[in-house]
Formats: sequence, C-alpha cells, structure tokens
Amino acid sequence: MTSLSWTKIANHINELDFADNHIAITEVKGKKICIARWQDQVFAFAHKCPHAGGMMAHGYLDALGNVVCPLHRYKFCMSNGRNVSGEGYFLKHWRVEIRDEAVWIGMEESKGLFGFFK
Repeated sequence: MTSLSWTKIANHINELDFADNHIAITEVKGKKICIARWQDQVFAFAHKCPHAGGMMAHGYLDALGNVVCPLHRYKFCMSNGRNVSGEGYFLKHWRVEIRDEAVWIGMEESKGLFGFFK
C-alpha cells in the first residue's frame, strides 16, 4: 500500500495563476508541477514531457481533456498519465483533492533504504 503525503498548494482554486490554456505551474516539495483545470476537475502532472522534455505548461488541453505537449503534440490523459496518441510514454501525475475550497496535492512518500520510510 502506498502512503501519500498531502501538501496544500492554495487556499482556493482561484489563487492559482492559470494561463489561457487552463494550465498553471506550482512547486511542491522542490518540484515544479503543472496544475490543469478542465470541466470542473483539477489535475496535477509533470512539468516536462517524458519524451523530449517539452514544457507541458506551454501545451494545451484538447477537446477530450488530454494535455498535449507543445513540442511533438504527444497527448496524455491527465487522470492516469497514459499516452493516448500511441507513442507509449507515461506522464507522471499526482492526486488532487479540493478540501474546504483548498487545493491539495498527494505525492508518494519518499522511501529510504530497503523500502522503509525516511
């Protein structure tokens, strides 16, 4: 069973600086991550594309709610990270919860030697 560490990134979704493409950038535990808002849902995923390192925040959301990399137009499902355009890559993603209007990101706990928590 995976243990998640939750971090509050905003007191309200409107505090996040979403660009015209509905994607914002934030930092959690020293990592830049993207936050996207699509059809009343909020998603968190890696800042860089796993294929060639394109900045996902410079991409866009397609009509089906996939995030599209700006470099080569690879598409990823924001809820599970799967590459839906067929290239076989996986986009790191994290759970997002809205609690009392605050936005929280759940990341796996770092494990130390032999899988024990630090």
